Amino acid sequence: MRLDKFLKVSRILKRRTVANEACQGGKVTVNGKSAKPGAQIKEGDTVSVGFAYGKLVFIVLDTRENVKKDDAATMYKIIESDTKND
Repeated sequence: MRLDKFLKVSRILKRRTVANEACQGGKVTVNGKSAKPGAQIKEGDTVSVGFAYGKLVFIVLDTRENVKKDDAATMYKIIESDTKND
């Protein structure tokens, strides 16, 4: 699955265009390497997303194309979260 689509389907980022911008801005890495929006991800990959207020690191558990809002969080497992909403 494309990285930008995963970020949107899993609801880590709200829109695919935002995911594209984050990837193109160098704020997203896959397995420690900077990733473009079209990078293919698979189960077991470690993804890091930098936000203005911190960083989120997670492992991809599932790459389903369609998922309900309530099940979106089952697509990944957070291993590090330095996000601060002040």
